[in-house]
Amino acid sequence: MDLSTDLWRRRYRLMCLMRRFEEACLTGVGSGEIHGELHTAIGQEAIAAALAEHLRPDDAVTSTHRGHLHAIAASVPLRPLLAEIFEKETGLCGGFGGHMHLFSPEDRFSTTGIVGASLPVALGHAYAARLEGRDAVAVAALGDGAVNTGGFAEAMNMAGVLHLGVVVLIENNEWAISVPFSRSSATATLAERAPAFGAIGERVDGLDPEAVSSALGRAFAHARSGRGPAIVEATCYRFRGHYEGDLDQYRDAGDKHDRITHRDPIRLTAARLVAAGVLSADELAGLDASAAAEIDQLLAVVRDDAQPDAATAHRHVFATGIAPDLGHDREDVR
Repeated sequence: MDLSTDLWRRRYRLMCLMRRFEEACLTGVGSGEIHGELHTAIGQEAIAAALAEHLRPDDAVTSTHRGHLHAIAASVPLRPLLAEIFEKETGLCGGFGGHMHLFSPEDRFSTTGIVGASLPVALGHAYAARLEGRDAVAVAALGDGAVNTGGFAEAMNMAGVLHLGVVVLIENNEWAISVPFSRSSATATLAERAPAFGAIGERVDGLDPEAVSSALGRAFAHARSGRGPAIVEATCYRFRGHYEGDLDQYRDAGDKHDRITHRDPIRLTAARLVAAGVLSADELAGLDASAAAEIDQLLAVVRDDAQPDAATAHRHVFATGIAPDLGHDREDVR
């Protein structure tokens, strides 16, 4: 175990910040401020926190419908990120994208609601870096269900053929919506499929930020060196349903309770740090309190932001930005 106090202080606080951020999003569902199927990554914080340690400003990250923590890892500013999720005009996309369509070109970050579609986008980033003579890495973050899509296989094959700098971060939380991993994969792991695409692959405990960081370090070094793509499969467990509103009756209630109680990555990390004498329980509590206060303040600010003007509803829908003549006056269309 790396005993660097500063490293673990940053790591632990970031994990807490990510948890508090997702919890802030949950309040918006209950209040009706956030619409649609919100997907949170509570229980998967160790993976995103480890990813943050390896990203450079010129690297790209493409994510999924469960992408809030990846955005934080990619250093997307928290204010416009949360504002977009809360559908405010101060958001990354002016409130037009919402929680599933987060885009920050300045930070080379994007999400997609299409399962498996983050990898083809990452492939484009990696190819652009190759053409521009940069050693930047493109990270495709996705879930275990996405690995079984045709687009994943096609993109991975091309990445292998061209030796592109792609790191595929698979968050294997054991469920593709309601289908268990054991019933959807012909292989015992996903990392073992890597050689078929000319890639290296490694499976790691996604509840252990140090283990994830080490695996990602090897993957980034491989991809950045021009030797081709790398796959890191991080095992984890999503604490909540596939989306907020999912009754989640397909998972065993006892197993779920046990996982949440005994396999929480934040609690496990705290216990390890205290046992190793790296940080005290009081110091850890202070880091969590600091993260909670930051998010509480942010949430209060974002809630005061305005929503997009209804008159702008047709922006980004039509090529001209203006609705076609539907035979109604503007007031009726609005």
